[in-house]
Amino acid sequence: MFNTPPVTKNIIIINLLMFFGTLVAMRYGISLDDILGLHFFMASDFRLYQLFTYMFMHGGWEHIFFNMFAVWMFGRVMEQVMGSRKFLFYYIVCGLGAGLMQEAAQWIEFMVQGLNAFDSVNVSGQVMPMSAYLNNWTTVGASGAVYGILLSFGMTFPEERMFIIPIPFPIKAKWFVMGYAVIELLSALGHRGDGVAHVAHLGGMLFGLLLILYWRRRGGGNGGRFFGGGLGNIGGGFNSGYGGGYYNRYEDVTNVGSDQPRSFSSRIKDTVEAWRKRWNKKKTPHMNVSSTASKHSSDIEWRRQEKQRQEEVDRILAKVKQGGYQSLTDEEKRKLFEASDR
Repeated sequence: MFNTPPVTKNIIIINLLMFFGTLVAMRYGISLDDILGLHFFMASDFRLYQLFTYMFMHGGWEHIFFNMFAVWMFGRVMEQVMGSRKFLFYYIVCGLGAGLMQEAAQWIEFMVQGLNAFDSVNVSGQVMPMSAYLNNWTTVGASGAVYGILLSFGMTFPEERMFIIPIPFPIKAKWFVMGYAVIELLSALGHRGDGVAHVAHLGGMLFGLLLILYWRRRGGGNGGRFFGGGLGNIGGGFNSGYGGGYYNRYEDVTNVGSDQPRSFSSRIKDTVEAWRKRWNKKKTPHMNVSSTASKHSSDIEWRRQEKQRQEEVDRILAKVKQGGYQSLTDEEKRKLFEASDR
């Protein structure tokens, strides 16, 4: 958690606080799921804000553990690639999309079963008013947003090999994501009523895919498979400068087609080396020496500042070689990314 980017870390913290808050509230007879969980839009307990709050609620220890583990494992990588603000926006969009898809699936079920023609329903031999029955259609969990993160990871690092228990051999990220999508689709079609919002999972992936395709198209079709914007420094924001954007530069140096598995840290190091080569190849600007003392003085000052900047970049790159990208401070990361935009 110490090296986890801010948005990923705060998402995990908020979910844990909400989960423990739910347990405490239950001791006092208060169900936060009834208040913050996503109800069917035709139910009397439905509130519009629940489309946002439901993704921070969870139904049990296993539920929150696996969701937060996936957020930590994949979210921290994607936040480094997207930038903090863009990653947060992506996460929220996937969660909202999952909620909307779940609402649509519940409405279809409501109409197919013909429940609109009844005022009550028989549940386990007991007659329940329709209003009370619909209020039980509640969805909680960050799974939709998590599946969106999985999709983005699979599209960004399709050749990355992963060990998935209990599979005894590594599989590529693209097959991992595709397999999960197929499983959720089959589950949604054949295992209704199992208490799992399979349609919401698919909704998170669908909205994530649409957003990724939009970002890719906005990037101008310059060869990148993901974003048209840039990489934000891991402290916040994203940078849309430096030509076609970070993702295209990243792909140029990662050798995606290689048969050898490459870790994320090694790819970052390759990227830094590419920046350094690009920096060193830049032609020294032609200096028009003025006859005036003030012009000459400004040229000398500019060259002095440029030399200082180059020395600082060289020092940071040397530190990356010795201790890895994670050894940099936030200020050093900022300087490195600023240098890449020059």
